[in-house]
Amino acid sequence: METVLQIFLLATGFAMLIKGADFFVDGSSGIASKFGIPQLVVGLTIVAIGTSAPEAAVSISAVLKGNAGITIGNVAGSNILNIFVILGLTAFLTKKTVPVAPSTIKNEMPFMIVITLILLWMGYAGNEIARLEGAGLWIVFLFYLFYLLKMAKKGADKNAEDDKGKPSVREGDQKEKNMAVLVLSTAIGLVLIVIGSSVTVDAATEIARIIGLSERFIGLTIVALGTSLPELFTSVSAARKGSADIAIGNIVGSNIFNILFVVGTSALITPVVFESKFIVDFIVAVAAGVLLWIFSFNGRSLNRAEGGLLLLGYLGYFIYLL
Repeated sequence: METVLQIFLLATGFAMLIKGADFFVDGSSGIASKFGIPQLVVGLTIVAIGTSAPEAAVSISAVLKGNAGITIGNVAGSNILNIFVILGLTAFLTKKTVPVAPSTIKNEMPFMIVITLILLWMGYAGNEIARLEGAGLWIVFLFYLFYLLKMAKKGADKNAEDDKGKPSVREGDQKEKNMAVLVLSTAIGLVLIVIGSSVTVDAATEIARIIGLSERFIGLTIVALGTSLPELFTSVSAARKGSADIAIGNIVGSNIFNILFVVGTSALITPVVFESKFIVDFIVAVAAGVLLWIFSFNGRSLNRAEGGLLLLGYLGYFIYLL
């Protein structure tokens, strides 16, 4: 009877995620269009932070409960899944190729790889992420936000320049109403995504325990997949709706956010244990980032074959965990 209930909750969680992703992508991309903000910036900020809420919630909650070690496993597992599974599925399920913005290839992807290497070095050198290192991650996070704000301003200025000489259209209350609908759609979508993710993670974890899987296996796979479900549904939905910049930006931004904000905040609260067994996982995370970067140079896009190779990469990692 308990298994049947957990399966029902699992299906309910998936349904909330699917609908929430649709609302969230439609609302956030609509807001970006109205303010003249590039979709890439929206993907790297609002969407990335919103869909990373489950990782942040799980990790910070674990720290407050005295289980800081969960943070590293959650971040490592989520970042690997984000690239191998989510971008792999996004590219594999999208009929056309998924374009990658030049700035993402030039700036954000290398930055993601570098900070992953830095976190690996911190953990390898000291077997923990100390408060001082957490503060360092937060300082880098603030610089990253400043860089994104500059990108947003540049995009808004460019759109304003393009609109010069065009007749202005007064939409009055209709414009206000449309913006209110977009904001509401984004908020409802995010709430459904976060709640749906929580329901799905709890149900999947219970099913795994009933079956008899180990805690480490559950943490690096099921819980990591569960907290990455918002990125999965948002990215696939965005790519299918033609908002590819949101799809790629969402994943790269989420991985950056997971390391700088989630680990940084957790370490500021209390030093985060970095067990030696997680070194391999972070090496895999670095390799996944490098592979994504290499694929992105090929026509500045991800095609179905490359998506399939990313999925095979996760299959290999999954076999290693087993």
